[in-house]
Amino acid sequence: MKDFIFIIGPSGVGKTTLAKGLYEHYKGVYFEQNMIPEFVVPQGEDEGKFEEQVMWESSIMLLKYFHNKGLKNIIALDFNDVRTREIPEIFKGTNFITLKLISTDYEQNKKQMLSRGEDGLIDLELLEVSTKKIMNRELLPNEVILDVAGKTKDEVLSNAIRIIDNYNPLLNYTYKMPDKNLFYSWVYSDGLRN
Repeated sequence: MKDFIFIIGPSGVGKTTLAKGLYEHYKGVYFEQNMIPEFVVPQGEDEGKFEEQVMWESSIMLLKYFHNKGLKNIIALDFNDVRTREIPEIFKGTNFITLKLISTDYEQNKKQMLSRGEDGLIDLELLEVSTKKIMNRELLPNEVILDVAGKTKDEVLSNAIRIIDNYNPLLNYTYKMPDKNLFYSWVYSDGLRN
C-alpha cells in the first residue's frame, strides 16, 4: 500500500487510462489536476502562469488533506511536467512512487493522440518535443519508468501493479531540485516550449 501514486508522462501516453485502472484495483483516491474548479484569473496576472500555479498549489493541499484523513493509494496525475521536480521535496517522508509513463515507440504515442479526434493534441511537433524532454531527463527519487510501447492497456496496468506492489520507496534522501529547463512545461510563457 502506498500513500501516493503519481503518474506522469507526455500527452496521449495513457496516463488517465492507467490511473482509472489503478483506482479500480487499489480502491484509494483518484485525482486529476483538472478537477480543480474553474476560476477567473485576476486582471493583470499572466493567465497561464497564474492558472497553473493556483491549480498546482490547490492540488497539493487536496492531496495532503486526503493523506491526513488516513486515505491511502492516492492516485494523482495530469500535472505540468515541470512540477514533477517538486514532488520529491513536497512529499518526502511519505510512501510515494512516481510512475513515469513513456513510449519508446513515438509512432504509437502519435497514433493515440490522433485517435482522440477533436479532443486530441493538434500540435504534433509539440508532442514530439515534450515526449523527448520527458523521456530524456534523469529519474527523480522514487520515480520509475514504465514503457508502454507495444503493450495493451491491460498489460500496462498489470506491469504498473507489479511495480507498485514491489517497489520500496525511499523515505529519507538528499535531494537537490534539478533545473526547470530539464523539464517540459505547457505554460508557454515559461519559455520552456523548446
